[in-house]
Amino acid sequence: MAKEKTLINIVFVGHVDAGKSTTIGRLMYDTGKLPEQEMKKLKEEAEKQGKAGFEFAYVMDKFKEERERGVTIDLSYQKLVTQKFEVTIIDAPGHKDFVKNMITGASQADAAFLVVAAKSGVQPQTKEHLWLLKTMGVTQLMVLVNKMDEVEFKEESYTKVKEDVSALLTSVGYPIDKVTFLASSALKGDNIVKKSENMSWYKGPTVLEQFDLFSAPEKPTNLPMRMPIQDVYEITGIGTVPVGKIETGVMKIGQKIIVLPGRSGKGVEGEVRSIEMHHEQLKEAEAGDNVGINLRGLGKKDMARGDVICDSAQPATIAEEFVAKIAVIDHPTVIAKGYTPVFHVHTGQVPCQITEIVEKYDPKTGGVAEENPDFLKNGDVAKVKIKPMGNLVIEKQGDNPHMARFAIRDAGQTVAAGVCIELTPKKLE
Repeated sequence: MAKEKTLINIVFVGHVDAGKSTTIGRLMYDTGKLPEQEMKKLKEEAEKQGKAGFEFAYVMDKFKEERERGVTIDLSYQKLVTQKFEVTIIDAPGHKDFVKNMITGASQADAAFLVVAAKSGVQPQTKEHLWLLKTMGVTQLMVLVNKMDEVEFKEESYTKVKEDVSALLTSVGYPIDKVTFLASSALKGDNIVKKSENMSWYKGPTVLEQFDLFSAPEKPTNLPMRMPIQDVYEITGIGTVPVGKIETGVMKIGQKIIVLPGRSGKGVEGEVRSIEMHHEQLKEAEAGDNVGINLRGLGKKDMARGDVICDSAQPATIAEEFVAKIAVIDHPTVIAKGYTPVFHVHTGQVPCQITEIVEKYDPKTGGVAEENPDFLKNGDVAKVKIKPMGNLVIEKQGDNPHMARFAIRDAGQTVAAGVCIELTPKKLE
């Protein structure tokens, strides 16, 4: 079996008109991922709608239907295989999609492209995007100065944008020496996949080359083993088989485990009897692997979707109550104390009550804007206290960031997203 390439998630963020979708569409087309006839169709569609030149953006937009059906992944994403990686490219259409997707862990971005248009330069949203990337822990950053065709491919226009963005990077605390700048025109195809003939002064990488210059994400194999259960099957001749993705750590045959909260709410202990991935039996599996496993000492009635299989020596926590940082994304009115929506954490869904709004932050600086506000509205980022109304397995960001993120859903939509920063564990006697 050929060694699978390392997976890396790369998010494209930037102001609405900076050309993110066009960049990704161009990348897909120039790498041959988008067939000619498909491109022709999109071109006709774009012209029909009076948007000639928008055909590349339509590549990403044809995922709209999927976006509207999607639960957590309401953003479009594409796969691309490079020399070094299997890249998932995430096009975050705007601020709120980006926040939601970053926090719910549907796509923890390993690296980001901040797309800025050469002519319009830094926009008010640019700073907010940088602040979010920083808050979400994205350390690898590339700034794409796009639409160079609109400034006649002049080096001084590029230099000006580079200086402005560098000043912003400094203000949000990004180390400038770690950030690369790239000059491109996605519409014309300059420096996306092919080296530009219009900018001989530019000596850096193309977008495609830059992908392989990012460092491979570290697999969280050093953290304790956690496998949230996606489904539990009963298979003749084998028995009970929970399936799911190992979020962190390493799972080995013979390992002692505990399923939390399990049917009892106090955890059920067992042992890993066998591990299977892609119909192959494995001795061990690690973070990122989707596996089916058989456990000694446990039956189908002992566990369900939303339970977490943990290393029994280092189990996860069931929260009595916890403190989280949340971003309100899309609530029809306002969120106040006493609000009890459904929290989606890994594969679990548990109603939880917001018992206190501790403080609200200023999105421009990250500082505290208000203590104990009465309510939160769309766009607010705040620290809140939460009380689960059932058994909720969650961990603190400091202990295991992969098990700390959640989405808050209400009436079929994601209203907020957040990350657990402190918690009081439930006593399990």
